[in-house]
Amino acid sequence: MAKKQFPWQDKINNPHAIGGIETAVLDNGLARGTRIAWVNTGSPLRYKVVIDRGLDIADASFNQHSLGWFSHNGITAPRPDANRGLEWLYSFGGGLLTACGLTHIGGPEGSEPDERGLHGRVSNIPAEIESVVQPDPIGGKLRMSITGTIKQSRVFGPMLELRRTITSTLGEPVIHIKDVVTNRGSAPVPHMILYHCNFGWPLVDEGARLVWKGKCESFGREGDNEFFNNRRDYTKCPAPLEIHRGGGEACCVVDVTSDDKGLCTVGIHNPKPAIAMVMRYKKKQLPCLTNWQHWGFGEYVTAIEPGTNLPIGQDRARAEKKLILLKSGQSKTYELEFEVLNDPKAINKFLKTAGR
Repeated sequence: MAKKQFPWQDKINNPHAIGGIETAVLDNGLARGTRIAWVNTGSPLRYKVVIDRGLDIADASFNQHSLGWFSHNGITAPRPDANRGLEWLYSFGGGLLTACGLTHIGGPEGSEPDERGLHGRVSNIPAEIESVVQPDPIGGKLRMSITGTIKQSRVFGPMLELRRTITSTLGEPVIHIKDVVTNRGSAPVPHMILYHCNFGWPLVDEGARLVWKGKCESFGREGDNEFFNNRRDYTKCPAPLEIHRGGGEACCVVDVTSDDKGLCTVGIHNPKPAIAMVMRYKKKQLPCLTNWQHWGFGEYVTAIEPGTNLPIGQDRARAEKKLILLKSGQSKTYELEFEVLNDPKAINKFLKTAGR
């Protein structure tokens, strides 16, 4: 067989002319001293991994279009102590992906010595880098990855370890995340994880649509019930809303219909810049999906959040017998994929297979 030819064949001597991973340290403001990794996929997709925030993903762009949403603070240095009440919100930068867990997702609950703050600790824990694998296109290797471990532990437990690998391939606008959570302690530990995937302007704008196939219902709070009902089209992104000034928000729960391989495909489509963000995950791994909508003035965001549970907290999950208990040495694996589409045929196929 003839060797596959690429446009750069025999024209480069350094892989970074096409793409790769570059690590750095931010040196200003609230993010000062925070380690990051810039990932250039060699396609229109670029993204920033925040090593000191659990290898979460902050910036992500496709050509000139930003994909994620940023809070007023943006990236902040980690705060491992932020596990009381709503302290999590002070360091929540948004970004394309913020992991929640590893033992609790949802609102504050409990008391000392087992107090659990909003959405848990994991996004405030620095990762220990295990490897950064660069692509070698000249040698025929197009994949790149960064792998690290995040340890959420204390004396007398719990002792959970998250090993995360983020992978991309040169020329493909795709991010693949593989997480393995392992109980390194000697006793069973409650485990919950949620992927808080945040999308903002210009991907999210008036007329853009949330895409999923499956039954949707209100999360159940008063504001949720007013927003998610059969009187309005809650999948269509509106203009900023007065009712969402300040802390106004609404959430729904989606029972996503998976394909015959157990794969769930959801996302957002905006016909104005003609792009779509596609998310894929296995329903067996992440059976629950929450959609958060906060159409505030200057805080215009929606999040699609697959998880092991809805963000209801340990107490309610335990009462409903839906709380995972990881035995000593036991592991759970989760995979999540993002893909950006701008080809009309690919977008139409996405809408046809994943839309209502």
